[in-house]
Amino acid sequence: MKIKCSVFFMALFLIFPIASLGLTVTTSSQDDQIAITVTIYNNNLALVNEIRRIEIPADEGELRFVDVPSHIIPASVQVKPVDNEREFHIVEQNYEYDLLNEGTLLDKYVGKKIKIVDWNKYKDRKEVTEAVLLSNNKGQIYKIGNEIFLGHPGYKVLPGVPEGLIEKPTLKWVYKSSGNEESYDLNVCYLTKNMSWKSDYVLVLDEDNTSGDMSGKVTLDNKSGVTFENSLLKLVAGKVHQVESGLEDRLYAKRAIREGDSVQFKEKSFFEYHVYDLKRKTTIKDKQTKQINLFQSRDLSVGKELLVYGSKGYFTRRYIGQKIRQPVNVYIKLKNSKENNLGMPLPAGTVRLYKGDDKGMVFLGEDRIKHIPEGEEVRLKAGEAFDVFAERIQTDYKQTATRLHESAWEITLRNHKEKDINIGIIEPLFGNWSVVSSTHTFKKIDAFTIRFDVVVPMNKEVKVKYRAKVGL
Repeated sequence: MKIKCSVFFMALFLIFPIASLGLTVTTSSQDDQIAITVTIYNNNLALVNEIRRIEIPADEGELRFVDVPSHIIPASVQVKPVDNEREFHIVEQNYEYDLLNEGTLLDKYVGKKIKIVDWNKYKDRKEVTEAVLLSNNKGQIYKIGNEIFLGHPGYKVLPGVPEGLIEKPTLKWVYKSSGNEESYDLNVCYLTKNMSWKSDYVLVLDEDNTSGDMSGKVTLDNKSGVTFENSLLKLVAGKVHQVESGLEDRLYAKRAIREGDSVQFKEKSFFEYHVYDLKRKTTIKDKQTKQINLFQSRDLSVGKELLVYGSKGYFTRRYIGQKIRQPVNVYIKLKNSKENNLGMPLPAGTVRLYKGDDKGMVFLGEDRIKHIPEGEEVRLKAGEAFDVFAERIQTDYKQTATRLHESAWEITLRNHKEKDINIGIIEPLFGNWSVVSSTHTFKKIDAFTIRFDVVVPMNKEVKVKYRAKVGL
């Protein structure tokens, strides 16, 4: 009999909503908040950790926790009091997100009678029509009398707000409190989607392209569905592993950013990640893009490089009479070191290049960098040179064996500038390769790449000729 009674009461608990069990209901909003920290990751994810001081009646009750993101991950929620943890615990959690709007209201009244109020301009009076709402799927369908109407002019008047609809997303908890205190500082921690951050950099070159000023900004994007007022902010560089994405990325962690008046973030290593702490509080509004200065460095030594890239496909087939026009790529490079007035871990982001003239700033191009630890080189592709011409032609080809190819190449470089320039030619070889002959010296960059560095006088042309063998 006891077993049957237990099953009976369990069935009642499942059938009837919590409110019908007579529990005392307490609602907590952001007005109760005494502290909040938001940690934002690169992969559209954020961790929110907030503390709210809430008056909670003893024994058992229902706590409604509002002002949470509409993109919260309910399974990630953790709740515990800052003190007296044994006296308070959560029995059940529900996440309510059936929000009150015109569509959800009409959905609740499908199959029910409503009123439609319309102004009859010919009779100069208000007319009220009773109708049964048959459908609210891609437009309303009404039954009025014995006729079916596909839509109807006028205002729809409903007798009331049905149960189950709420104004904003809400976490509902059934709790048990065994203590005598009615005021708790609850620490609530959860993950939410639709928050992200990225780094953006600006590098302004001087007139000779030998130095420049560089600044970095953090761009936050909040589409989580809630505003975080007066929050401590942490940023994690890179992606953390998530089950749904199947991606795993061990994030780099290097030494701290130098402290100074222009540096608003303090960098530190934490676990296997790289974390930036904003040294002040900030408000992150919903549907807001916010930018915060990361650093500003002046008088960085930079260099410019012109490069022409070959292709592995050039060496295994015949090019009959084909001249191949090639772009001359322009790169800007600098050393991320303290000696070069930088020397800080640079999170992945976009670097935009500018240069000033007598009429203002000119945009030179942009490139994306990965995480750059201190001491490494930053290389940025600005674009393609306009006054420098590169062209190659195959002057000989033969297949000396089934898997052995030999070809000769002539690369023409023309300089239309009013000064001498240096152009690098990068040739990617493969297999068992060898350079049989060459008009210019080259250096071996790695196991399968060689580089020619050629000085081209102003308004002159230089031809680089070489013969290579490659074996598959």
